[in-house]
Amino acid sequence: MARPIAGATISFGLVSIPVRLYPATQSAAAISFNLLHKKCGSRLKQQYICPRDNEIVTRDDMVKGYEFAKDQYVTFTPEELKSLEEKATQSIDIDAFVPLAKIDPVYFEKPYYLSPEKGGDKAYRLLTEAMRDTGRAALARYAARGKQYLVMLRPSTDGRGLILQELLYADEVRSMSEVPLPDGEAREAELKLAKQLIDQITAETFDPSQYHDEVKERVRADIERKVQGQDISEAAPTPAEPARVIDLMAALKASLAKGTGGGSHAEAAPAEESHEPRRAARKSADQAAEPKRARKRSS
Repeated sequence: MARPIAGATISFGLVSIPVRLYPATQSAAAISFNLLHKKCGSRLKQQYICPRDNEIVTRDDMVKGYEFAKDQYVTFTPEELKSLEEKATQSIDIDAFVPLAKIDPVYFEKPYYLSPEKGGDKAYRLLTEAMRDTGRAALARYAARGKQYLVMLRPSTDGRGLILQELLYADEVRSMSEVPLPDGEAREAELKLAKQLIDQITAETFDPSQYHDEVKERVRADIERKVQGQDISEAAPTPAEPARVIDLMAALKASLAKGTGGGSHAEAAPAEESHEPRRAARKSADQAAEPKRARKRSS
């Protein structure tokens, strides 16, 4: 059973809904390796060293500072750092309701599940169903853990509950204009085949259970073999294939024919050899030979 990590109150207009926050994600249990002393196998401890004095600095002798210019810092006491933190109000103040489709997922951060506290069931259901039926999400401000968060409230996929999604601020997201992108438009024939290919491998739902981290599973299996005393030999790297210029139409047609959507295991179709240069060459040769034939006929 999930355990709540905090309590809060959703506020919009004169309506207040007491809620509990639950983490929507869990640790992926990432595989990590520790640094050991090669001589004895003991785990190493991290130490901080002052490069100027060339001495180890203990935690008692550390202070926090902000670099306001190159190699120039202003320091803060623990009390001053505490005063800089945002006061936690535990209030989720809704600013506006916007169409959910208008919020770019590039702004999405960590999600939390919300459930109503005692006495908030009716208002919780009302807000959930209203947003579900209108296709809108709520943008709100939430102060917690010494920070102020921009958050989004949205109905869950099944429409029964609310999800609080932390959002990035505008200055935390790079503009797409910083990325070089190609100009021009796709050819109509190629676009038609691409759409057919999309239709061929379209799924109506997203089932996350169909996807798993194959690399992590392989590494765990190798680690277990190593624990059991077995040898782990590094596989020889597969030489990278040289980049090939392919005929896009041929690749699309081949993908449709295979019925696989041209995924990561589908081979690119070889470039179709154009016959236009040959036809042009033959035409030029025939035109050049025509006067010779005419002279022979006249003689």
